[in-house]
Amino acid sequence: MYKLVVLYSEPADPDHFRDYYVTNHLPLVMDWPGPLGWRYSFEVATTGGDAPYFAVFEAEFADAAAYHAASESPHGQRLAADVANYATGGVTIVHYPVQDGTG
Repeated sequence: MYKLVVLYSEPADPDHFRDYYVTNHLPLVMDWPGPLGWRYSFEVATTGGDAPYFAVFEAEFADAAAYHAASESPHGQRLAADVANYATGGVTIVHYPVQDGTG
């Protein structure tokens, strides 16, 4: 299993971010070939103090090759280019292999 996590910093216009994300960006995600599953949240919290992020997106892929193929595809490039339309606060993208924690 391979995971993608996108962490969005506080945008200049939170209402625009939410509206654009749900109305325009997520429909692109729905048509993205590759992810086994995905989810998002606008309710990012920490156990102590203010959360450093406004929103989070995560997706799972079968393996690193599937992630890279999806990201480098024309559709993946379109998704990446669309981020500038709403993520005015910046974005941190991390991806990594997931180790199974069950014994």
